[in-house]
Amino acid sequence: MALELRHLRYLLAVAEHANFTRAAEDLRISQPTLSQQIKQLERTVGAQLLDRTGRTVRLTDAGETFVHYARRALRDLAAAERAVLDVADLSRGHLRLALTPTFTAYLVGPLTAELHAHHPGITLEIREMTQDRIESGLLADEIDLGIAFHGPHLPGIAATALFTETLSLVTGAHGDGAGRDRAEPLPVADLADRHLALLSGDFATRGHIDAYFAAHQVRPRIAVEANSIQALTEIVRRTPLATVLPDAITHDHPHLTPVPLEPALPARAVTLLRRESAYLSAAARAFTRLTREFVRARGFAPA
Repeated sequence: MALELRHLRYLLAVAEHANFTRAAEDLRISQPTLSQQIKQLERTVGAQLLDRTGRTVRLTDAGETFVHYARRALRDLAAAERAVLDVADLSRGHLRLALTPTFTAYLVGPLTAELHAHHPGITLEIREMTQDRIESGLLADEIDLGIAFHGPHLPGIAATALFTETLSLVTGAHGDGAGRDRAEPLPVADLADRHLALLSGDFATRGHIDAYFAAHQVRPRIAVEANSIQALTEIVRRTPLATVLPDAITHDHPHLTPVPLEPALPARAVTLLRRESAYLSAAARAFTRLTREFVRARGFAPA
């Protein structure tokens, strides 16, 4: 019997769930059918791929080797299908984009607007996730492009520098920085015992901020923690509380004022990520070009 694509998908499902019943439910086929198909696959390749003797089903050594190539084959096939559907004139297309959370506050809206204005036939799938998940998603061919920070990156990830992100104290109309000359830095020591609203600890940006405060032995009082940048900007806008966020977030918020700190918070290099060996579709190339043009037009600091 010839090997078929469904055999690969069935084996991967069993390997993922380590259980025939759960794999069959996920595949929406009966368990006896799944078991039969796996046995057919094992007869075709001439080796036992699954060890069924324990409480859970696990891959044999031969199964581990086969699954490695099966995943690659299915990934390459999906890339081939997208390449065939890719239209060079950009009248249609699809792009899977992932960003780390802070970029959704000031990049995803303008970039989506640019892409839709220039190429309305391209559909965009946007996911917000941590940088490690972005890189693993790129390697697994689950996404096409990612926007995150400069490395170190996983092997197989190609990074293109976009701009340098700077962070500042951000105040609203009620804060001490209201009306302050943007060129005047505020000594970080002045933040001792000040009440702040900051991102919660599950943001990489919060770790960056905490490390800065610790390095300068400053302990501001954290009055509010939020896992939403939109929530923080609203809080700062309506209260005397200040926050620490990327300067670029204030560009579209005239009621917010960035106040540089002295010494300055360490800047971070922003990069566009992709898988080195991945097919770069016309949609991905167009988005990359528009992103670079947008960064230059906004006057972001070069990386």
